[in-house]
Amino acid sequence: MHYTSVSNILKVLNPLFLDSLRTQLADAGTSPVKLLNLRKRLSRIRVFDPACGSGNFLVIAYKEMRSIEAKVNELRGESDRKTEIPLTNFRGIELREFPAEIARLTMVIANYQCDVLYRGQNEALKELLPLDEKNWITCGNALRLDWMSICPPTGETVKYLADDLLHSPTNKEVVNFEGGGYSKTELFICGNPPYLGYSLQSSKHKDDLKNVLYSLKLYDGSKLNYLDYISGWLLKAAEFGQNTNVISAFVATNSICQGISISTLWPLIFKYGQKLQFAYSSFKWSNLASNNAGVSVIIVGLTATLKHKPSLYSTDANGVTVSKIVDEINPYLSPGTKQTIEPLFSSIAGLPNMEIGNTPRDGGNLILNFTESKLLAFEDSKTVPFIYSYVGSQELIRGNVRKCLWIEDHLVDEAILSKEIRKRLLAVQNMRLKSKRKSTKFFADFPHRFADISNNFREKSGLILNSSIVVPRVSSENRLYFPVGIVDNMSIVTGSAFAIYDQPLWNMALIASRLHLVWIATVCGKLETRIRYSNTLGWNTFPVPKLTSKNKEDLSQAAENILLAREEHYPATIADLYKPDQMPENLRIAHEHNDEIIERIFIGRRFKNDTERLEKLFELYSKMTAQDNNKPKGTNH
Repeated sequence: MHYTSVSNILKVLNPLFLDSLRTQLADAGTSPVKLLNLRKRLSRIRVFDPACGSGNFLVIAYKEMRSIEAKVNELRGESDRKTEIPLTNFRGIELREFPAEIARLTMVIANYQCDVLYRGQNEALKELLPLDEKNWITCGNALRLDWMSICPPTGETVKYLADDLLHSPTNKEVVNFEGGGYSKTELFICGNPPYLGYSLQSSKHKDDLKNVLYSLKLYDGSKLNYLDYISGWLLKAAEFGQNTNVISAFVATNSICQGISISTLWPLIFKYGQKLQFAYSSFKWSNLASNNAGVSVIIVGLTATLKHKPSLYSTDANGVTVSKIVDEINPYLSPGTKQTIEPLFSSIAGLPNMEIGNTPRDGGNLILNFTESKLLAFEDSKTVPFIYSYVGSQELIRGNVRKCLWIEDHLVDEAILSKEIRKRLLAVQNMRLKSKRKSTKFFADFPHRFADISNNFREKSGLILNSSIVVPRVSSENRLYFPVGIVDNMSIVTGSAFAIYDQPLWNMALIASRLHLVWIATVCGKLETRIRYSNTLGWNTFPVPKLTSKNKEDLSQAAENILLAREEHYPATIADLYKPDQMPENLRIAHEHNDEIIERIFIGRRFKNDTERLEKLFELYSKMTAQDNNKPKGTNH
């Protein structure tokens, strides 16, 4: 029931239908006939919010339409004319009875306020009183109700209908649409349904989603693992609009346009012939509540028939909304076809394998902070060969220092000569024996080992490994380049990062490029707005043309230049060096040189902007996957 800002609500309503009304008003000029046609159109528009809460979207839609109608009446010389926009054209569904009643009341108040503004207080009071019991807000579960029976796109009769008696709406008088001549009605669905990822959903929420999938004959148990709760509204809207001219627009968590959710949800939406008429890229959605917790969201507008070329909206660095007309919008909210990108086991471009790092599952006993590692080495020099750097996302980006005990199988007897190491290994064994996980208990017999070790690292263990390229799993979206680094053979990469083991430096150049950042920011999932890297979605799907020996040599040198530029500013960390407004000039130049080499490999010149980068990447991805349709798919990490 928190009041959401008008500016945010208008980000949904303007491209949905209000911009069209304002354009028609401007085109009408002073023509009495054109103005009359607009007024008739206003009276036939239906607005339906199937997650209406206390009615914010409906109220703003009504007030904006009344404002346009008032201008029409003024231009026709009929300023005191009674409104022809009936409140019964504004329908909603709300789960809880109290906010549902509030929604009805706010619509009555909005009607009164508009009458006072455009016709005067006396006339407004005549229209307001007496209040009646009519209710245009249905109290019930939107994912269990038949939307067509609550707000049909044509006709005047309304009949509430639930899928079962347990989810029937609160018993209220059924209110039909007012007036006649609804043969040319327009219906717009909008709203801000609840955001709940799978792990946050209760059994009732999961049952709601399962019910939607069953009712639409889309049920596949595995899909539930990746569907946000809001997916239920999107799927019902897609089915609703399959054979109608309805346009639906929802504020949604940005996760539905990222990562594995894309290949799970969007093929189901496209099955109903839906296209993206407009979309708004990720931004912070906030309201006026005292404890205002902003969440990163997107807006998607769906229709079966495009009314005009699609529009992509975004917010620039100054907070100004900018729009771009495109031929088609893909599920990643970028220009392009509706092709979805699925996780892969191996690289479509033949790039080296990237694996998640190593996890001890040790109760912290194999991990040392800087002080502990120094003290251990000082007290017993025999422990030094077993003390490795422990490098993950925070260690790479912020320079945090952690160490770990890494003991090869054939060196266990030597390691346990140390009293402190024996003590720690015993603690690991006891912790693992108490675990409920069978796999953890299994490793109780091998307390010196990490429980989860990267395959390639295991193959190269025994100090054969020369170096590892480290890629954090999460990084700030504010950086111009994704952080990537390299560590020596006395470093263990943690499970908070990915690693490419013992491979040429040109691989780092690819990851450090602007081109790769744009790709992963689009196709991988995010934590709020932070970029969440995925090896199977970000690296294995990254389309790279075949590299020549000269290409690899140039890229290796470019990566080395980036590392040398960082080294010049030691002890500054990556977090320090990659602040957009504080990036050292030599580091910036090193990255731009790297970008130039890579982008010339792709198109023979620098790209003009990120939009052009994405268009080329999606085009190349389509070509490469078309040549290898049988490539095995993997699981997103």
